[in-house]
Amino acid sequence: MAQGAAMMALPASRKLVMEICSGYLPAARYVKSVAEPVDLVLFDLGGVLIEVAGVRAMLELTGIQSEEELWRRWLTCRWVRRFESGGCSDTEFAAGVIADWQLELSAAAFLEAFRNWPTGPLPGAAELVAQTRASVATGCFSNTNALHWYDHIAGWPLAGLFDHRFLSFELGLLKPDIAAFAQVADLLGVPAERVLFLDDNALNVAGAAAAGFQAARAVGVDEARQRLAEAAVLGAVA
Repeated sequence: MAQGAAMMALPASRKLVMEICSGYLPAARYVKSVAEPVDLVLFDLGGVLIEVAGVRAMLELTGIQSEEELWRRWLTCRWVRRFESGGCSDTEFAAGVIADWQLELSAAAFLEAFRNWPTGPLPGAAELVAQTRASVATGCFSNTNALHWYDHIAGWPLAGLFDHRFLSFELGLLKPDIAAFAQVADLLGVPAERVLFLDDNALNVAGAAAAGFQAARAVGVDEARQRLAEAAVLGAVA
């Protein structure tokens, strides 16, 4: 089947992901510039506020040469999608990833390493969220799973700083799917165009922008602070 015909057969949210991942459409086309006043800032966690060792670990395990290719495979992997939407157990997830990715280690060993991917908040993360919260409401929207959340993230003070919390394994929906952002917008009760979403992954930024959010890419705390200053949520960065 030709690429164009294959894309037409996909649901809209998955079609967006595959078009961007394959290079069929550039991610930049979907990134909405920050223009409307911002009433709420929605943060991604991993890569923006939290250090996650998983990218480096998977690059080493798979031999994949680029983070872009790794993210394409990860975000479209059926076992990742099932696990991080609450659809399978951790042991099923580990066995499925090992089989589908043909990794040369046991499912138990992979799961033990995976369990410790989140290593802690990035320096300045809590301060940034607190400063943002003094200006506008805050929330987090993260593709994550019960293992990472309850074993690590939920116990960090950072997790208590948000007015709203959206976790993929609780929602049953995943970024960058447009349906996930639409559900979040409904639950927030704030017009999507007045929500600023920050994520380190261009695919997720594209999904948010396609769903009507203001969206910008930010890798780490310093870039997040810069994006917030550009949106006039925080003062200008010196």
